[in-house]
Amino acid sequence: MASIEQEIKQKSFDTELIKANINVLYTANWLNNKISNVLKPHNVTHEQFNVLRILKGSHPNNMCQKDILSRMIAPNSNVTLLIKKLKEKNLITVVQSDRDKREYEISISETGLLLLTDIELALKSNVSLFNHLNENEASTLNALLDKLRGN
Repeated sequence: MASIEQEIKQKSFDTELIKANINVLYTANWLNNKISNVLKPHNVTHEQFNVLRILKGSHPNNMCQKDILSRMIAPNSNVTLLIKKLKEKNLITVVQSDRDKREYEISISETGLLLLTDIELALKSNVSLFNHLNENEASTLNALLDKLRGN
């Protein structure tokens, strides 16, 4: 396993905090690429996968677009475009709200639920490719990442 210095061909860092920040950014990109390789055969992007998981979490209840956006991993995502793409793929259903004609109620479709099951199985079967942590290490990492964000 290569160190961050070896990966980015840098001899040293000014401080361990700078090194940690670079390491988190580099590792996030590395992990993003690994997960992309699992998602690609399913014709789904990270952002679309995130929306599907959010909708699955509220299933069978509908959600409005702003509630989906508030739960997104990347809150800068264009949720309107994501919803349009997922609807075109028949992975979600979108209906105009009875309460507010400016809002839409969005839910995951049966096709979307089946796709999520397939993706989750693919991620579990490939977890050894991109996760070299045991449960205790993962718990420690989660606590440290929460602390890094000030939570």
